[in-house]
Amino acid sequence: MTAELIFFTLFLLGWGALLVLHRRRLARRQVVVIDGSNVIYWRNETPDLVPLQALIARLGAERRRPVVWFDANAGYLVRGRYMGEAAFAHALGLPRRQVFVAPRGTPADPLILQSAATLGARIVTNDRYRDWRESHPILNDPDRLIRGRWQDGALILAGDLVAG
Repeated sequence: MTAELIFFTLFLLGWGALLVLHRRRLARRQVVVIDGSNVIYWRNETPDLVPLQALIARLGAERRRPVVWFDANAGYLVRGRYMGEAAFAHALGLPRRQVFVAPRGTPADPLILQSAATLGARIVTNDRYRDWRESHPILNDPDRLIRGRWQDGALILAGDLVAG
């Protein structure tokens, strides 16, 4: 083998090892599903993106990956017009692949619950999902839901994001 071939082989092995480590690190980032249509009401019970933006910032600081779900009418509530995934992602500073809007006429609740079950994630919401308990057994886990509120200009979460 020539020196160049040995060097190139070692370079590829090193690069491959770095990619494997990077993928493992990303996989360890805990996903948290957010009921965006619920969280937008946490500040003065008026639809507002501020509490949601604060929650996303906190999750980012804790190296968590948010996945946000909205009902189809959420854009009308916060901006007076329809907002799809791309518009919400831009407003929240998130990649488009982490933001979802339920189709018109479909409640986001079962989509949130299915997403959390599939991802093995906890859900940030004040909704108790009483109508969905029977069809979504993940709600039997008392640590699945993380409640929160907006108080004195700050986000307050009840419970630890790491638990569960």
